[in-house]
Amino acid sequence: MKILIEIPTWLGDAVMTTPAIENLLSQYNQPEITLIGSFSSVEILRNHPKVKKIIFLNKNYLKMYKIAKDLGNFDVFFSFRSSLRAKLFKLLVSSNIKYQFENIKNQNIHQVEKYNDFINLSLNINNLPEGLIIHHEKSVKKEISDLYISQDLTLGINPGASYGSAKRWYPEEFAELAAKLSNKYNIIIFGGNGEKDIALDIEKLLIKKGISNYNNLAGVTSISELVEHISNLDLFITGDSGPMHIAAAFKVPTVSIFGPTRAQETSQWMNKKSVIVKKDLDCQPCMNRVCHLKHHNCMKYIKSEEVLIAVDTLN
Repeated sequence: MKILIEIPTWLGDAVMTTPAIENLLSQYNQPEITLIGSFSSVEILRNHPKVKKIIFLNKNYLKMYKIAKDLGNFDVFFSFRSSLRAKLFKLLVSSNIKYQFENIKNQNIHQVEKYNDFINLSLNINNLPEGLIIHHEKSVKKEISDLYISQDLTLGINPGASYGSAKRWYPEEFAELAAKLSNKYNIIIFGGNGEKDIALDIEKLLIKKGISNYNNLAGVTSISELVEHISNLDLFITGDSGPMHIAAAFKVPTVSIFGPTRAQETSQWMNKKSVIVKKDLDCQPCMNRVCHLKHHNCMKYIKSEEVLIAVDTLN
């Protein structure tokens, strides 16, 4: 059974499809999976034992057309995307059966449940979503641990969010929080290529505070290395982001800081050691990438002391 699965563009959304993917795979004998999607989303799922081939989908329409025509034939196609581009791609794919996710704007259920409902409705089944699953190879070398001499526990902080600046907490608050926890934890700063600046701001603030047991990995880790590092953390403090969902897959104790997005839809899935810190302002959730009111109060009003209290509840 040859199955083509188009996965969401965003890293976190790709992770949130994993219960739905396990659901659909349970309905087929000897499925052979081809994954197609953005680089980060495909990379996070490429080690699944049923995946035989991965393809990076180019957003250019002409290149997308060529990719679709070169794919060959499939028995069934599932797309977890609902954009106009995704609908066009569905038309181009050669498959006996095609299913496409529709982003039903139900604010009362989690995104994991939305993806799983898509599979249930497509295949006329009624399976509940289970936990997030990321298959990864433990290949990351342990040189980082050699940099630390003060503590055995490791705290990861993730200040970035690819979605936009509205989801980002402030580097001053991250640094203040990390400094307060540095007597118990070594610190790793995470971030993608577009988040090097905010990570560097935190690093400079830590240096000013005399904190030395940290390492800044922003922009220098592959997806597989990011997964390995996060899976080994003792505590993770993050905004609503892709790495937050990676941490959920490995049940890492996590404090998630939410601003403009809907926590009930995109919070960590099935992680018992997970705490959300957010304000309940009239303007929340706006779902904007940039604060349209120009004050960013949903993040500005959250202080390091409040997050530190949330950390204490995880112990």
